[in-house]
Amino acid sequence: MNGKTTDDSTLKIGIDLGTSRSAIASSDEHREWVESYVGWPKDFIAQKVLGKPVLLGEQALSNRLSLDICRPLERGVIKEGTTRDEEAVKELIRYLVDLVEKKEDRKVHAVVGVPAESFTANKLAIKRAVSDYVDSLMVTSEPFAVAYGQNLLNNAMIIDIGAGTVDFCIMHGTIPSEDDQRTVLTAGDYIDQQLFNALSERYPNADFNINMVRRFKEEHSFVGTSKGKVEVDFPVNGKMTPHDITEVMRGACESIVQPIIETPLELVSRFDPEYQNQIMSNIVLSGGGSQIRGLADRLQQSLRENGPCHMRCVDDTLFAGADGALALARDMPEEFWETV
Repeated sequence: MNGKTTDDSTLKIGIDLGTSRSAIASSDEHREWVESYVGWPKDFIAQKVLGKPVLLGEQALSNRLSLDICRPLERGVIKEGTTRDEEAVKELIRYLVDLVEKKEDRKVHAVVGVPAESFTANKLAIKRAVSDYVDSLMVTSEPFAVAYGQNLLNNAMIIDIGAGTVDFCIMHGTIPSEDDQRTVLTAGDYIDQQLFNALSERYPNADFNINMVRRFKEEHSFVGTSKGKVEVDFPVNGKMTPHDITEVMRGACESIVQPIIETPLELVSRFDPEYQNQIMSNIVLSGGGSQIRGLADRLQQSLRENGPCHMRCVDDTLFAGADGALALARDMPEEFWETV
């Protein structure tokens, strides 16, 4: 879906505000992304060393020992009433908009995607966060944004597997309602914690942290049959030592499978039975978790035990949400925009 062009006086942008990574796409054909970390120097020494009042993304993560650092969308929800988290969202959005907006005195219309069931909870906080940087706003669910960008508007299901949440959305020719969507929390961060716990139990003398474990997952995650031994290095008593983590990696990754199987069945069972097979035969996976090797095949195989099922993954998991939000921004009728 190419959408409508826009005049030079208005910039249309789509933002995918994620627990782990956030991305932006603009009508000027710019696309950028950042790790969803925001950090502030802990004291005046940290301020002197870092030379900045706030750091974002990989820069924040690599300097985390000197920072009060947070991921403001923990489990996909901005913690309401928590000033620091709302401030972090504001910094993230400011950073993303600055990456793509190079001209002054232009109106900015933004569509921001958030996890499906946190839509209502996040809307007010996001409105406050973006008020200094955009003129008009629409907050929508991330799986709906993906569906729109993929032109999956009828008899289709999106399963968006992120870090904090897995979001499900059924499209049936209208804007999806809350009843058409679900969110579960057994997502990428859940895998990280399962893997961390299993490694801690198996290798009690080893030294590693959750960030190292997350990197292991991103490099080696799989379900089903491994292509080979998964071996990583982490220190034991200060000495880097190789460890075979094949089985614990498999177990951690497979811990999210059952909830992802159960939720589509529960969601589709509420629809007219005449259309259920069509929906189940048109499932699209998005989000970083969809890249877990073997996951799509496992989900499709398990769902086929209940009837016809066809599943595929989006081509660009990093920008599918932002691209879809931009497509919405380009096509959105005026009455759907909210002035901020």
